Amino acid sequence: MPEKFQTPMIIVNFKTYFEATGRRAVELAKKAEKVSNETNVYIGVAPQFADIATISKAVKIPVFAQHIDPIRPGSFTGYVLAESIKESGAVGTLINHSERQLKLSDIDEAIKITREIGLLSLVCANNPSISNAVATLKPDILAIEPPELIGTGIPVSKAKPEVVTDTIKLVRKVNPKVTILCGAGISHGEDVAVALKLGTQGVLVASGIVKAKDPYTILREFAQATKQR
Repeated sequence: MPEKFQTPMIIVNFKTYFEATGRRAVELAKKAEKVSNETNVYIGVAPQFADIATISKAVKIPVFAQHIDPIRPGSFTGYVLAESIKESGAVGTLINHSERQLKLSDIDEAIKITREIGLLSLVCANNPSISNAVATLKPDILAIEPPELIGTGIPVSKAKPEVVTDTIKLVRKVNPKVTILCGAGISHGEDVAVALKLGTQGVLVASGIVKAKDPYTILREFAQATKQR
């Protein structure tokens, strides 16, 4: 069975930012762990593949991979095997991020694989209809992220609140149990609070934390915002 998690949650995607590579990735993960311990908020990190093992040994907060391929062990040079990231210490993985999209059939297979080996599946979707389709595949977590807002600092929770509310309505009809996150442009605690008020259960964030001058302070702000409902 996948690891249990709590909501509201904050998942920080390190992407391939220089500020979250190698030793800097470990430092950032430690800051996330400090905030999580201080606020009792579930905070997970998604570092690059090469940093998963090191970070998993350095912190006790949940570590996610940024992607897995829908493959079984075998002859797949250059692919990412789910068993490999689990052995490295990850408790789950992002699937279908807008920067690493998959076909729906591949998303389905990737979710099945995570379920079989006990990893959490966090599937990204870029609009309500895709979110609805993904929800029928029964992932553990679904994140709605309009790609045009990713990295802009303009939060979807403010710029396109109807995307969030429409997604929640559609998804809940087919899957009342899946945890729904909001992503794209989340930069301030207020963005987190708005996302939760719209009905989501947390946020998926990247540059708003990773490229911040003071990631610890911003993460504290995010964590405190989850308690304002």
